Amino acid sequence: MTEVIGDRRNPVYVRNVPQKGRGVFANIPFKVGNLIERSPTWGFNSSDEKLLERTGLFDYYFIRPVTKSISIQRSGYVVFGYISIVNHSSNPNSQIVWTDEDTGTWASIVALKDIQVGEEITHRYANINDYPSTITFVE
Repeated sequence: MTEVIGDRRNPVYVRNVPQKGRGVFANIPFKVGNLIERSPTWGFNSSDEKLLERTGLFDYYFIRPVTKSISIQRSGYVVFGYISIVNHSSNPNSQIVWTDEDTGTWASIVALKDIQVGEEITHRYANINDYPSTITFVE
């Protein structure tokens, strides 16, 4: 059976990565500072977090760095888009940039380095210490 990769007309696509599961890959070259994707989010509080941690969403929610400019502190965010399946790396080629707008909080993934066609897009997980010790992250 042929593996379905996704629509190659998009700037990014998804494919399986050995020992990691799904990963996001560049379908076009990205230069340092280029926007790779911008996605809406849903922010949740600490009581919602306790519920989410008992579901499969635990692996996909994001912890936002705390800043004084955030008017409402949230425990975390579910990000809708490819960003939610970008894999972790201790030497990432992208980062998440958070913005608050009247339409809500948005997460953008921006290239930290030049990224070539076919290269996996990675970022550094902010909440890596929250994962169970049974999970091993593969570079």
